[in-house]
Amino acid sequence: MSLQFNPRDITWLAFNERVLQEAMDEKVPLHLRIRFLGIFSNNLDEFFRVRVAGLKRAMDFKEKVIAESFYQAPSKILQRINDIVIHQQQNFDKTWKKIQAEMADQRVFIKSPKSLTPVQKEFVSKYFDEVIESNVIPILLHENTPMPYLRDKSLYIGVAMSKKDWQYASNYAIIEIPSRFVGRFLLLPTEDPKEKNVMLLEDIITFNLPHIFSYFGYDEFSAHAFKVTKDAELDLDNDIRTNFAEKIEKGLKNRRKGKPTRFVFDKDMDKALLELLIRKLNLTKKDSIIPGGKIHNFKHFMDFPDVFDDYKRPVERTSFTHPAFEHGERVTDVILKNDVLLTFPYHKYNSVIDLLREAAMDPDVKSIQITAYRLASSSKIINALIYAARNGKEVTVMLELQARFDEESNLEWKEMLEPEGIRVLIGIPNKKVHAKLCVIKKRAHNKTLQYGFVSTGNFNEKTARVYGDHLLMTSDRGVMADINKVFSVLKKPKDDFMPVLKTCKNLLVCPQFMREKFIHHIDREIEEAKAGRKAEMIIKVNSLSDRGMILKIYDAAKAGVLVKMIVRGIYCAVNHKDFKEKIDAISIVDEYLEHARVMYFYSKGVEDMYISSADWMTRNLDNRIEAAIKITDKDLKKEMKDILDIQLRDNVKARILNKKLDNEYVRNNKKQCRSQIEIYKYLKAKTDPE
Repeated sequence: MSLQFNPRDITWLAFNERVLQEAMDEKVPLHLRIRFLGIFSNNLDEFFRVRVAGLKRAMDFKEKVIAESFYQAPSKILQRINDIVIHQQQNFDKTWKKIQAEMADQRVFIKSPKSLTPVQKEFVSKYFDEVIESNVIPILLHENTPMPYLRDKSLYIGVAMSKKDWQYASNYAIIEIPSRFVGRFLLLPTEDPKEKNVMLLEDIITFNLPHIFSYFGYDEFSAHAFKVTKDAELDLDNDIRTNFAEKIEKGLKNRRKGKPTRFVFDKDMDKALLELLIRKLNLTKKDSIIPGGKIHNFKHFMDFPDVFDDYKRPVERTSFTHPAFEHGERVTDVILKNDVLLTFPYHKYNSVIDLLREAAMDPDVKSIQITAYRLASSSKIINALIYAARNGKEVTVMLELQARFDEESNLEWKEMLEPEGIRVLIGIPNKKVHAKLCVIKKRAHNKTLQYGFVSTGNFNEKTARVYGDHLLMTSDRGVMADINKVFSVLKKPKDDFMPVLKTCKNLLVCPQFMREKFIHHIDREIEEAKAGRKAEMIIKVNSLSDRGMILKIYDAAKAGVLVKMIVRGIYCAVNHKDFKEKIDAISIVDEYLEHARVMYFYSKGVEDMYISSADWMTRNLDNRIEAAIKITDKDLKKEMKDILDIQLRDNVKARILNKKLDNEYVRNNKKQCRSQIEIYKYLKAKTDPE
């Protein structure tokens, strides 16, 4: 059999197409459809910053050498990417046009400079004078002057200016839209209180162009939006005289100089200005030069103003307290007696915050150790840890300074935590710390007690409201011992830290050992299938791209193991003719982001269940510190299996993952199952069984 794989980057674009499908679905509430457009846009920006930039770097080497890493030559993948993205952009523009028509039906309008009423014109002029003008700095463009530095995440308008009686060519300028400082949206006054008018910041600036350039006497203006996406790879130098944090800071400064990977512009832009920008940015036909609609940097639309009156949040979207914590008992006391499994965003995240606050105030608690990858901007986790340090606890925080696009934030957290007496760890060179771990130690009645939690997702109370994740609270002595071993490695990183991690008995850790254990599980299922006995595995991850794990899954399918997969994003596996059992793979894209990693193996009826921080990608399994934990409590194991079964029954929001990557919805004659709603009902019933 000639083994085949779908290229990683093409499957990622198929995932983003599923996000766009949600925006296109007229059954989805209007404000959520706008949000999905914002998510689609933001996803695509990051894709070009990282993946397209990586492919372009790879083209500098011999393509045959690196084609295996991408499953296809980078030049071919880049061409496919460009074709797919242009097609998706067309669908995006059609969808946005349709949504605007539906907004008009609800009397919500995005106002252009030409459509303002006299009262609104006065309001916009005053708002510009008082709020915006000080943040607007036009830069004139000339053929013989260098291109000014353009920010990667910023939106710009290109302005062509002329005079009616002028025989000369237009002059040109660019203006950065200062949305970071004043926001992207402005609600305008209306005569009809039932009508909502929203104006975009770039249109406010466009309206005020005669005022901005009044010194030059121009009376004709043409302004259109554009943005540049740059290579976001963080190049770290090898200067032994600088510490790791300083290298990150230097890398962030150098990132600004990254090469453009995409140029997106309003297709109605002045042609001469467009050509000037392309020349000054040194773009060629090999680069992604993508014409689009009027609005760019659509990521801001994830926070579009709440102007829709007819939407009532369904009860199934309201988080609730886990039943274990409903009776007023301290979280600490509960988990010292029993394991508790939290499933977000169905369960409230408060219980995690409460546990850390209790530890901060408990005079018997001696230390807290926790990993942090992506934190909320006003992190309650960090606040609790600071209070703990002020109360005399020994607090250790592993801050991953290489968390992509959170590097700057994590450097700021480091600067905040260290003066509070908190020990900040910054990881192991060339190994990101992605494990989600916490251990709390207390001394009471001449006994040492340890408890904490292991999670599939970040310790971030904001994303926990929209990310589907699992977090196990436990006081299991073996688990706590293993978490302490991980922190011992992080505190004193050595060149050879593997022997320490190898001694972990209750956590599966990366690099290496998690891969070995899961391969062992798959091999056992293969043996059972070959013996004619029941063999089954369910793998739920965000991404599947590791060649070794895919080949092992292929072995299982060939042997007759029942393989079921739930993969939100990248999915490089495909079915083949000689599989005894076809791989049943789906992707669920709904209001919540499916983020949990769960592994289930039938294991001769014993049923082994794990939750993990690691996707099945080479970077996770071989190049990061990751952790998975086995669910041993019988009731919790059943709960996890029930949740997986609900997701596998989804025939509303599930798409079939196949070789064609056509995102066909799962449709059958079975009872309708929208898994995120059904999981809510299932978990909510446990709080009130009657």
